[in-house]
Amino acid sequence: MRRSRQIAHFVTGGLGSIALSAVGIAMFLAVWALASRALNPVLLPYPTAVLDAYRELIADGSLMKDTGSSLARVFGGFAIAAMIAPPLALLLGYSWYMRCLVLPLVTLIRPIPPIAWIPLAILWFGLGDRPSYFITALAAFFPIFLSSFAGAQSLPDEHLNSARSLGAGTGALLLRIMLPSALPLIVTGLRIGLGQAWMAVVTAELIAAQSGLGFMIQASRLNLETARVLVGMTLIGILGASMTASLSLIERKLIVPWNYTK
Repeated sequence: MRRSRQIAHFVTGGLGSIALSAVGIAMFLAVWALASRALNPVLLPYPTAVLDAYRELIADGSLMKDTGSSLARVFGGFAIAAMIAPPLALLLGYSWYMRCLVLPLVTLIRPIPPIAWIPLAILWFGLGDRPSYFITALAAFFPIFLSSFAGAQSLPDEHLNSARSLGAGTGALLLRIMLPSALPLIVTGLRIGLGQAWMAVVTAELIAAQSGLGFMIQASRLNLETARVLVGMTLIGILGASMTASLSLIERKLIVPWNYTK
């Protein structure tokens, strides 16, 4: 009986959600096709024109090259942020002195959008990959840091005091007490930070790069190749959703399975 209920739940839940998602995508494509008939193809190409542009860009190898450049910049900047933000957040959560010293500076810099840093990034690093690494690292840093800091702050003082009474030093408190307690929120911050890095790299490539999906979108816009612009936009959406889903799967299966009941 329990097995039959599980199968029924999968059919009505899993397959039902897939079917509804497919219907939603089909409706969107239908509206797109109708709107394309009413507008100039330069303003909104037909969906088939975008598919043709995909085939052309894949055939000449430029799409893979630009995608690889963007992914390298995203993961490079994200790795820098992921190595700095959680340790700093745990240190600030542990030390009142460090919190008073560093947190006001973080609060001051955080509202500045990553795009505002692009002129300075170009002056400091020139054109190419390095300013993109800087911008993506900056975009990913604050979501990771804030979520990790919230996780560090959520640890009850009684846990720290109990560990101290048992002889735990600073290293043990950070690595064996605070880190496991903050890990669920750290992973959440990593997932959000990866999405922010992906959006920031496209913005940086529109201005400060000679390759990548953002650069491809800008070059296609200047040439009035709107279908290729939509190729870049849709691929950005697909890759961004895939990255978020991958981190969510890791979070669900490996990191914090206690947060989920299914």
